Amino acid sequence: MTGKLDALSRLTLIAIVQRAAAISWHGLWLEYLTAFRNIVRQYRRSLLGVAAVAVGVVCLLLAAGFIEWVFWATREGAIQNGLGHIHVVKSGFMDKGQADPMRFLLSASTPELNQVRAFPTVRTVAPRLSFNGMISRGEATVSFIGEGVDPDAEAVVSRAMNVSAGQALSSSAPNEIVLGRGLADNLGVGVGDKVVLLATTRSGSISGADCKVRGLFTSVSKAYDDSALRVPLPLAHRLLKVGANHRYILVLDDTAQTASTTLALRKQFGGSEMEFIPWYDMADFYNKTAALLSKQIGVVELIIAVIIILSISNTMMMSVMERTAEIGTCLALGRQRGQVLRQFVFEGLTVGLIGGGLGLTVGGLLALLISYVGIPMPPPPGMSEAYRGEILLTAPLVAEALLLAVGTTCLASLYPAWKASRLEVVDALRHNR
Repeated sequence: MTGKLDALSRLTLIAIVQRAAAISWHGLWLEYLTAFRNIVRQYRRSLLGVAAVAVGVVCLLLAAGFIEWVFWATREGAIQNGLGHIHVVKSGFMDKGQADPMRFLLSASTPELNQVRAFPTVRTVAPRLSFNGMISRGEATVSFIGEGVDPDAEAVVSRAMNVSAGQALSSSAPNEIVLGRGLADNLGVGVGDKVVLLATTRSGSISGADCKVRGLFTSVSKAYDDSALRVPLPLAHRLLKVGANHRYILVLDDTAQTASTTLALRKQFGGSEMEFIPWYDMADFYNKTAALLSKQIGVVELIIAVIIILSISNTMMMSVMERTAEIGTCLALGRQRGQVLRQFVFEGLTVGLIGGGLGLTVGGLLALLISYVGIPMPPPPGMSEAYRGEILLTAPLVAEALLLAVGTTCLASLYPAWKASRLEVVDALRHNR
């Protein structure tokens, strides 16, 4: 019998708590509706607050959206210009490979590489063999930095590399090479000309090869174009008298998969001689640019937040002063001070939601229009190609803009709400009398 009473008491208590919660939520909803009616009733003043929030959100979306596009364009430009998503190298190559690159060769027949090629997120594996030497035509001789590449795989890795004259490398033309536009100008050669490549083999001897210029390319880096050339991988193997490569470039289905794929590869091949380097560990310029522009956007957000807070706070303080008698009447009729405080906070929240929604709509339409027209941009330092900018709106950016609108308006309403809730009933009722 006692057990049944205890169970009944628990059920009764649960029912009371649920009923109280329902009443509480219902009361909050009624308070919010009252605040919304006050916003509509004082629409002229409310429109000023909504406009301030909306303009701030639009400015944030356009400024941060452009920076997001710069991040995306810089990242994807570097990846598609030949950097790829992940580099597979022999352990120690990144630290000591510059001094003695021939010590850090990975054979294409390494069993683990076949498993890497079969990895679910890996789209392409492109081998590369780096070397340098001299290129000459007639009496003109200049130094170069070269790469032996697989033409078919490199077409996927180096999608952003523009062949400005002639044709790209082809597996069917093993003795034809492509030169950077600047290197060709320095040497005085064009498409179809014959050149001689000289390089140092693994044993230290000098090796040469007669080649034909198949095409000229331009990349995002003018400094690279002034000294670079590319040759088919079999020609590089013959020239250096080796049968292995320095690195293998992995191209993934999506850049967002880089971190997870790198971790998975490192975990699966942790005991092998291979090392996996993601693109962001090699993109020093991108990392520094992202850090600098992120700080600038933080300053912009702070300025917009201060403007919204000052505007909304001033608007709501004027509302409190004009509605002092009304607030006193509510307190005299038994309304609690906490309810008065919540009402003004709800009014600020409503202004933030309406202004944020309006700002997102207008900002989104302007972003589409500006992206359609394009933003003419000059060539950055060290690059040779101009480009057109856009506005890129991402889900985190939209959520951040809405949170800024709602958060700042709620924060701005706290002091006016507190002042309204602390009014003395007698003084409030005699206000303006």
